[in-house]
Amino acid sequence: MAKEWILNSAMNRFQLNFKRNVGATSESIRKCSPKTLEEWKAYYFANVRTEEQIKELGKKLYTKITEVIQSEVEEVTEQDCINYMIELVIDRTYDGYTTEISTIYGQLQGVLNVKIEAAPDKWDRLYNVDFFIQVGDKYIGLQIKPVNVGIQLPEIFKEYALQADTHKKFTKTHGGKVFYIFSAKVDGKKEIQNREVIAEIQQEIERLKAI
Repeated sequence: MAKEWILNSAMNRFQLNFKRNVGATSESIRKCSPKTLEEWKAYYFANVRTEEQIKELGKKLYTKITEVIQSEVEEVTEQDCINYMIELVIDRTYDGYTTEISTIYGQLQGVLNVKIEAAPDKWDRLYNVDFFIQVGDKYIGLQIKPVNVGIQLPEIFKEYALQADTHKKFTKTHGGKVFYIFSAKVDGKKEIQNREVIAEIQQEIERLKAI
């Protein structure tokens, strides 16, 4: 497994599996519609790339691993590894946290003109709530969901359905509804995607004030 990880990482890093190198494999196999592995192999080497071309890519991969990557590894010190781990768990985590604050619920605080606070761990576990807004002795729950490449909306809606019961329990216990806020990077900056939720939250604030 370790060997496969190294091979895969190097191949992707140096783009040896890109279309310009190996051809349009997905399109080609559909065009071929092979019944066996041997049929696909014969078609590929006859119509897409030659066996010699793929062997040359394999040799290039070997060179990249044994010369380029190996020389880079030799330059890594124990202190480099220590510094990296500290930066990863401390600096980058904090940067991500403050970015989320300043963009997503920071945006909400500015628009709604209310204080938004991080939910206690207990609420996260019991109700799937990330943040809350206090209105008198009632609370509104908020859950921020990043919508990025690899995270599909259908999966998020499925998760929402699974969490519906916990959100109902939150409303029953704390009076306010739970709202989903979808965030995504636009031109390098996180923005609220379902901006209509802002008006819905405002309506819920007014409703709780009137109780």
